[in-house]
Amino acid sequence: MSKTGKCHPDTPCPPPQQAPVQEDRKNSEPHIFPSFSERRGPGCSQRIRALINDCSVAAKPTEQSAALLAPRLRQLWAQSVCGGMEISVRSYQELCFPGPHELYFKNLSKRKNQVMEKNGNNRKLRVCVATCNRADYSKLAPIMCGIKTEPEFFELDVVVLGSHLIDDYGNTYRMIEQDDFDINTRLHTIVRGEDEAAMVESVGLALVKLPDVLNRLKPDIMIVHGDRFDALALATSAALMNIRILHIEGGEVSGTIDDSIRHAITKLAHYHVCCTRSAEQHLISMCEDHDRILLAGCPSYDKLLCAKNKDYMSIIRMWLGDDVKPKDYIVALQHPVTTDIKHSIKMFELTLDALISFNKRTLVLFPNIDAGSKEMVRVMRKKGIEHHPNFRAVKHVPFEQFIQLVAHAGCVIGNSSCGVREVGAFGTPVINLGTRQIGRETGENVLHVRDADTQDKILQALHLQFGKQYPCSKIYGDGNAVPRILKFLKSIDLQEPLQKKFCFPPVKDNISQDIDHILETLSALAVDLGGTNLRVAIVSMKGEIVKKYTQFNPKTYEERINLILQMCVEAAAEAVKLNCRILGVGISTGGRVNPREGVVLHSTKLIQEWNSVDLRTPLSDTLHLPVWVDNDGNCAAMAERKFGQGKGLENFVTFITGTGIGGGIIHQHELIHGSSFCAAELGHLVVSLDGPDCSCGSHGCIEAYASGMALQKEAKKLHDEDLLLVEGMSVPKDEAVGALHLIQAAKLGNVKAQSILRTAGKALGLGVVNILHTVNPSLVILSGVLASHYIHTVKDVIRQQALSSVQNVDVVVSDLVDPALLGAASMVLDYTTRRIY
Repeated sequence: MSKTGKCHPDTPCPPPQQAPVQEDRKNSEPHIFPSFSERRGPGCSQRIRALINDCSVAAKPTEQSAALLAPRLRQLWAQSVCGGMEISVRSYQELCFPGPHELYFKNLSKRKNQVMEKNGNNRKLRVCVATCNRADYSKLAPIMCGIKTEPEFFELDVVVLGSHLIDDYGNTYRMIEQDDFDINTRLHTIVRGEDEAAMVESVGLALVKLPDVLNRLKPDIMIVHGDRFDALALATSAALMNIRILHIEGGEVSGTIDDSIRHAITKLAHYHVCCTRSAEQHLISMCEDHDRILLAGCPSYDKLLCAKNKDYMSIIRMWLGDDVKPKDYIVALQHPVTTDIKHSIKMFELTLDALISFNKRTLVLFPNIDAGSKEMVRVMRKKGIEHHPNFRAVKHVPFEQFIQLVAHAGCVIGNSSCGVREVGAFGTPVINLGTRQIGRETGENVLHVRDADTQDKILQALHLQFGKQYPCSKIYGDGNAVPRILKFLKSIDLQEPLQKKFCFPPVKDNISQDIDHILETLSALAVDLGGTNLRVAIVSMKGEIVKKYTQFNPKTYEERINLILQMCVEAAAEAVKLNCRILGVGISTGGRVNPREGVVLHSTKLIQEWNSVDLRTPLSDTLHLPVWVDNDGNCAAMAERKFGQGKGLENFVTFITGTGIGGGIIHQHELIHGSSFCAAELGHLVVSLDGPDCSCGSHGCIEAYASGMALQKEAKKLHDEDLLLVEGMSVPKDEAVGALHLIQAAKLGNVKAQSILRTAGKALGLGVVNILHTVNPSLVILSGVLASHYIHTVKDVIRQQALSSVQNVDVVVSDLVDPALLGAASMVLDYTTRRIY
């Protein structure tokens, strides 16, 4: 064997080494595309195929037929190697022992021979390829090359029209000539103006000129690519003249008028070559005949996947300058959105401003010829992009060089389909702006800026993406599209009727990411049902209350639930304006709650008609969000655990003082609910056997001494006996006497008011001592409006009555302003993750 890999003339060639036969070829295939990639000379291939067909093993190999085949295959293999051709070991095995994909293509080959006989004396298939612009030529050129290399099967006619023939867009027809293709017809079909009317007139002009060309060429099939308005004119002309149409890249979804044009061409086309499994499903769901759909991959990937290792530094220097390094420049390619031209021009202006601020060398390609492109060029010139030292503005880059530029860029930005399709093959970061490509399948290298309405948003995306390297994505192809397309063309039976069949399968949904997930404030809706007020707030992940709504808590169930729904709907709508993404709803309410079911089991007397109430279902059904419900005391403890002084502590207890008394216990970082959800009802710890009556029906509870309701009751008694008011203090006639008046009187020296507060503080202190002796926490947090008035008395009681081992425990007043709301929000923020739409 020589160093070149060929055999010496006098040396026999060995057979290929046997590799393990794969039992399940389907499961072992890494891509969604059929595995049938042989590199071989056409003569050798035909002889091997003929030999296989003669031995009748294409459909079902047997030991006898394999034995007949083996010697002759070895001989042909040796001849192919000596002749400079290659057959891989896997291809050798596939020929001898064909798998399901190979059998499929053998059957296609048989069918092709039958079809050519039907078509008459093995007549060549006359294929017309029509190209309209630089973008579609990059996809059609590999197919044209493949057709040209098989002259025994095909005749190729090339029609050039559209922006190929316009100087302002680079006269890109020259690159077709440089690729050694004979252009049969040049059609000037573009009406200048670059507005909506000019696009319509261009389609009309193409429709006027194309019939003469098609009558002269008389193609058997026309290959049309994509979703441009020029392509719509081509498909319309061919369909009305009963010329079969092969549509490339149908079934995809982008997000603009291109979708409508693409799907219109799909309905006119007779055969379809799609790039992804989702596109195939879309075509099927659009009633296209599955037998006329080929999942081949994108033809441009046949070039892309072998381009990365070529010399690229000379190309980078030629287009961007000698001082530019790989991964340290940006490629920008942005087109107008014809359904919203004004917004797309504004977005382009913001993009240029962001790129100027980002201060990296940038290659900017001029936009396509769609309506609005002239205004975009004006924006470039207004900002001096063509003369800016950091920018290189160009009308066209040859595809082979463009591949190298995007493969080694630090980032690609814009709204071209190239960004979400081809660039993924290299793992280059992409920032997709606006909605022009928002529906396409993308790799993880693409970050969408759907609402690119501020320079800061685009600049933030640049900082997030620039210089990263993502895994290479092969969503759109595996580099073997052209061989599949050629085989598909050979299988077309020209005797078959043009009429289509129809079916109605389901469509798969698409998922994509958007930069708003990063820039929006992840938030929760928090609801606090107190004895007096009903409050709803938008709370951020950091515990900031973005906006709060307060209403009086209604007395009846119907009024209360309707008000909760109304306030939550209003808050959710307001959250959108405030750029907050609501992840869920958390509800804090008095009483005993089953948090697993989201049901209030029993409420206190402070909240009427609030027993056996399902809060989760109506809120979840209305807002379409997850809902959490818990007791207000537990919520206060959760607020301290996430945002307050209990953060990071393993064990602590929270007492909340307000209209009632509640609390929560955190043990080993977890909230204690109890077997029947009655744990930490701290307000109903009994501290006196003959104490005052409590709202729970018992007497001597902490709540009967230290709650706001208890203090209000004592304040009214003093006021009725004219013992409340002291000098410097008054109560208006229309104002109800409450706990605040009692506190004010105590501060002004009212001895009886001071005594009442001291007693309340002692009751609370005894409750704290009981907790210290029961669960031995490392911290006690007093929360609520009355906490600061009780703190000193509570500490005194601990020193006097607690065991020495717990007397040094820290007792602090909470720093949180709205612990119940923050606790309700913490349930959402702790247990939800970022959602993807």
